[in-house]
This record gives sequence, C-alpha cells and structure tokens, in this order.
Amino acid sequence: MSDALPTFLDERVRVLIGDITTHDVTAIVNAANSTLLGGGGVDGAIHRIGGPQIYAECKQIRETTHPNGLPTGEAVITTGGNLAAQYVIHTVGPIYGRNPAREAELLAACYDNSLRIARQYAVLSIAFPSISTGAFGYPKPAAAAISSRAIRDFLTTDNQIREVRLVFFHPSDARVFLEYQEFE
Repeated sequence: MSDALPTFLDERVRVLIGDITTHDVTAIVNAANSTLLGGGGVDGAIHRIGGPQIYAECKQIRETTHPNGLPTGEAVITTGGNLAAQYVIHTVGPIYGRNPAREAELLAACYDNSLRIARQYAVLSIAFPSISTGAFGYPKPAAAAISSRAIRDFLTTDNQIREVRLVFFHPSDARVFLEYQEFE
C-alpha cells in the first residue's frame, strides 16, 4: 500500500506515500471544495471510488445544513461508501492568496475540525491528505508546519484517536513535509 516513513508523537502519527483511498482506517479526510459534490484530485478520487452514497450524503448536507456550501475550515462527515474507510470527513481548505490574513488559521481549522468530528464519531484511525497544497496552491513548507502543529496540539489533549496517517501521493511532497514539520 505505502512506503513507511518516520513516525511522530509516540508512533501515533505516521507519514506515508500512497493512495489515500486505499487506506483501511476508520476515516479518511477529503480535501473537498465548498460544493461538497466532487471535484479533482483527492476529492474526485474519493467520490469516484467511494461511489454514489457519498455524493448522496453530501447533497443532503448541501440541502439542509450548508445550502451555500461548506465554509473554509469547517468539516462534515459522511459514510465511506465503497471505500475501505467507514467514514469520509470532508473539509474545505483555503485557496492560497484569497484571504492572506486568515489563511494559516483556516488551514489549521481544517485539521482541528476534522479531528473534532473524528472524536465525536469514535474514530480510532484517520488518514489526511495534504490539504490545500494541490490546486488550492498553499505552499507546501508552510502547510507542513501548520498541519503538524494543529495535529500535535489536538493529540496532546486527546487519547481516543490512536493513529493519524499523513498520506502523500508523491514522494517529493512527503520529503517537503518531513523537512518542514513541527512535530519534533
């Protein structure tokens, strides 16, 4: 599935290279767009492989709680559909350059709110992609520092979530993350 890289926080955080849709964890996180109805990259792959049940639940969320789309930094949960994961937690990262004063705060909120929902649903293992660093253009070094601090801060107060996987599709992205992470 993936090549193992260093672990952090007493092996609760693992850095891996591979396809997040194949991970057999309680929940995977989707780097969604605000429509929640699919897109490119990780979002498109999750919807395509997960099947129509994920789309139907996202559509229901849009019709009920988020008719104008999911706000940046917020998170919602759906079934995992045909994925190995039981749940998908959808979060919308910031588009780099649109809100410079709040970008770091909004990116950190993606991780924090995803982990909060995970705790509410008794998730024991969760896999994250690198939120906002693809089409949304967030610089990978800054995203590495922000995401690792947010995860570290959450896990210092939570003992329920046993494993957080940070899954990178490209080895070069994992190398950048490892260089700029702030777990240590």
